[in-house]
Amino acid sequence: MTSTVRLLFFAGSSRTGSYNQKLAELGAKIAEANGIASTFADIGDYPMPLYNGDDEATSGPPENAYKFKELMAAHTGIFIASPEYNSSITPLLKNTLDWVSRVREPGPSGAEVYKTRVFALGSASPGGMGGLRSLTTVRQVLELGLGALVLPDQFAVPRAKDAFGADGHLHNKESQEIFKALIQKLARAAHVLHG
Repeated sequence: MTSTVRLLFFAGSSRTGSYNQKLAELGAKIAEANGIASTFADIGDYPMPLYNGDDEATSGPPENAYKFKELMAAHTGIFIASPEYNSSITPLLKNTLDWVSRVREPGPSGAEVYKTRVFALGSASPGGMGGLRSLTTVRQVLELGLGALVLPDQFAVPRAKDAFGADGHLHNKESQEIFKALIQKLARAAHVLHG
């Protein structure tokens, strides 16, 4: 793997104790432990107003949309851990994805960043399905709405309340190996796309 591969991990939740933040943080740890440069980001550190076309026409995208677009552009592969809210994605995640898509300059536009990065998806939930229903919506937004390349494999952590150990790793070692394989696949795909 060349040093050009850099993976970004973030969750569609910023709440304290978020299972999906734990999953994204674990992903970054696994990547680093396997020699893959990675960054964990908390989208709560990039607050943005609810998207409104009138506000955009008047003031343009908020400063944090530019900052998050630059963060995404600095990485070749991106893993998103998506919580499930009423069988869909969080307003926070959708709003972040929408605002980034509206950034035009400087550098590559938000739209270009989506189309030139590889994405992988995961979720964690207290329920038995692990939040999988949210991933259908995230995939639709990324692939159909934003033209992104999203790996077909995805990862879910059911019964997340009891899934993580004190060290942040999963108790189920087989599940952790599956997650590791997805991260390695994301890195390989990013390498192929960006050389």
